[in-house]
Amino acid sequence: MSEQLKDPQGATAVAPYRYALCVEYAGAAYNGWQSQKHGNVRCVQTEVEKGLARVANHPVSVICAGRTDTGVNGTYQIIHFDCQFDRPERALVMGTNRHLPDDIAIKWATRVPDTFHARFSAQARRYRYLIYSAPIKPAVLPRGVTWTHKKLDVDTMHQAGQHLVGEHDFSSYRAVACQAKSPVRTITDLNVYQSGDLIVIDVRANAFLHHMIRNIAGVLMKVGCGEAAVGWSKTVLEARDRREGGVTAPPWGLYFVDVKYPEEYGLPPSDLGPYFLRGQS
Repeated sequence: MSEQLKDPQGATAVAPYRYALCVEYAGAAYNGWQSQKHGNVRCVQTEVEKGLARVANHPVSVICAGRTDTGVNGTYQIIHFDCQFDRPERALVMGTNRHLPDDIAIKWATRVPDTFHARFSAQARRYRYLIYSAPIKPAVLPRGVTWTHKKLDVDTMHQAGQHLVGEHDFSSYRAVACQAKSPVRTITDLNVYQSGDLIVIDVRANAFLHHMIRNIAGVLMKVGCGEAAVGWSKTVLEARDRREGGVTAPPWGLYFVDVKYPEEYGLPPSDLGPYFLRGQS
């Protein structure tokens, strides 16, 4: 099939070249990451594939590290795709960005062996959920944070979160429509802290279930405002029933910020975004 492709840039099509790329995006205008069957629905994956196809000079299909829902943001979404032509990494970044909307950007690209898989090679993933707790709603970045008029106790939220660390059945913390075969996941770290005017819920795990972070955020916010005791997060966990889990928090403050891969692939590390929250590790 390579012999039938013609490359205006003069590259020779010998065999597919696999590239890994980092995508950053604001999710407010999109119906999640994954492309939909109905073409009139805006999705991040669709825009990225169209942009890459312009540089690759052939149709492109990408695989991502983790699909994000409607309204959810990404600062370190890792994807891979196979290109029929050898492309300079800088050309992939700069060329693709010229064809992307302002709220999506390729941050870097690198050649990887064909053993690399953006989803199945991932060893851990990390999300941050940003909350603006203030009497008046924010007019700046209203879809970049989740706003609550309720005053939240950060220390209490952090204590409640520690009940969720470890390997557990997270049935109570996943969406009813979640399609994962197993509800068991391992949270390695869950920290709640203040960063300027924002409260940050920072979670690392081997993988996540559908709506898992937003459901955790909903429980911790209820604890933080005093409507539930610290131990309620554990009670919800042990129930293994989504009906016991309370409200699903909005998607606006959720950011996919890191994915860990084996060192052999040599991917650039995450700068742990979003960029206005840097300095917290």
